[in-house]
Amino acid sequence: MDGTVKKPETENISEEKENTCEISRRGFLAGSATAAGALLLGSCEHAYASMEFSNSKDRYGCLTDLTACVGCRSCEKACNEANNLPTPDVSFDDASVFKEKRRPTSKAYTVVNQYKNPKDESKPIYRKIQCNHCNEPGCASACPVHAYTKTKEGAVLYDADKCFGCRYCMVACPFYVPAYDYESALEPKIAKCILCYDRIKTGGIPACAEACPGGAITFGKRNELINIARKKIVEKPDRYIDHIYGEQEAGGTSWIYISGVPFEQLDFPTNLTKRPLIEETKGFLGAVPVVLTVWPAFFGMVYAALQHREGPHKGQKNEKEEEKK
Repeated sequence: MDGTVKKPETENISEEKENTCEISRRGFLAGSATAAGALLLGSCEHAYASMEFSNSKDRYGCLTDLTACVGCRSCEKACNEANNLPTPDVSFDDASVFKEKRRPTSKAYTVVNQYKNPKDESKPIYRKIQCNHCNEPGCASACPVHAYTKTKEGAVLYDADKCFGCRYCMVACPFYVPAYDYESALEPKIAKCILCYDRIKTGGIPACAEACPGGAITFGKRNELINIARKKIVEKPDRYIDHIYGEQEAGGTSWIYISGVPFEQLDFPTNLTKRPLIEETKGFLGAVPVVLTVWPAFFGMVYAALQHREGPHKGQKNEKEEEKK
């Protein structure tokens, strides 16, 4: 007798099952951690990588001369018709809309607001607002499912079929343009101007520019528009301030403006850097999708593993109780 107590065969089998379960569980958790880590690194790498958008010299844009806009809202009506948007509650010839400041919505991709003219209060200033089609759009950089596309023509397009309604683009846009359609809760959708992309692809021009009766909106190649704007400023320094808004703001936009008064007086964001916003916020924008998508999935896998752990132990306990009986 060597004094060694031999375990019952059934107990050895139970222990073997437990060890196998433990190894399997460890492998599962290790694999889950590895997968989550890979996703984490992959997402960060994608987010931190410089986003490359088309900066073709031939891309198009629009120049708005705010000194020439008379607030007729013909651009609003043309945009509404071109995009099959619903008829507004207030007709396009009703000036009562100027009593409050408006923003683009899912029912109006462009709006015109009225401002007091510090030079002559009898001649108000009107500002048209729509997507500015950034050279390197923050909305596209922030979107985790690539629902936005910067085209070689200059337009920033949106694909509703890819969108799942996270609304990161609304936070990332420095001009507060993307509008969420809250009426379609089951079908998340962002609404915004797309520079009448189908029209310019076939040689046409945006509906708003075509409808403008006073020539306040000029459509053309972005480089040429900047030259036109500079020429106007040089030739009429008393009429314009020496600033082309959108030439450099947030890395530059396809929609640019010239004005007779400082842009901050017309509610333009004037604290923007000259660098694309993705360069300023890529760390944050990279972390948000990871935190909200990768980690919940990882913890879900851990929870499933723990549930799996309890299952075999309960089964083993029942087997032992039956054996005792």
